[in-house]
Amino acid sequence: MVGLINGGGYPRGWKLVDEEVFGSSGRAPAIDVESVRRLHRHEPRENQCTSVLVKHIQAPIHLVWSLVRSFDQPQKYKPFVSRCVMMGGELEIGSVREVNVKSGLPATTSTERLEQFDDTEHILGIRIVGGDHRLKNYSSIITVHPDCKDGRPGTTVIESFAVDVPEGNTEDETCYFVEAVIQCNLKSLTDISERLAHQPLQLSP
Repeated sequence: MVGLINGGGYPRGWKLVDEEVFGSSGRAPAIDVESVRRLHRHEPRENQCTSVLVKHIQAPIHLVWSLVRSFDQPQKYKPFVSRCVMMGGELEIGSVREVNVKSGLPATTSTERLEQFDDTEHILGIRIVGGDHRLKNYSSIITVHPDCKDGRPGTTVIESFAVDVPEGNTEDETCYFVEAVIQCNLKSLTDISERLAHQPLQLSP
């Protein structure tokens, strides 16, 4: 289940996280809430909406992060991406990718820049800088955290975003659309990560 955070100190638009992620007490047993505030800091301007989604995955953090960190290959887990071309050389902050979007979404291409990348704290931040779509001034931050559920090690993925509200749409409509896309991405990330986590080890002869 995907949860949505809200509460004291969080930006407007953040909603209450579901109990499956944070426990019936509403407190995160393995995630430092202050670090979430620090890492997921957006400064939405007037006519922007912002939100954050949380997903627990029953797979080790190194496996989940190996998929999330693939800025050059988002199609590894994002079902709406059909193709990605890097505009330049090495993968580093400032790198730009051109993404082709599958039919079914009101978009065909998206040009995106890598804004944050930290293999130690497991942080990936991107900003959309062009393309054929309506997500103007879109930025997102994904962080990956080790956690434990039912006595088993797992991973919690947190993704937040800020984006302009397009003319003719409401803030709620815009947030609902972006959240729906992110929920699809997180479900796919969960399915792939958990499938890989349960594959038997292949021992060399």
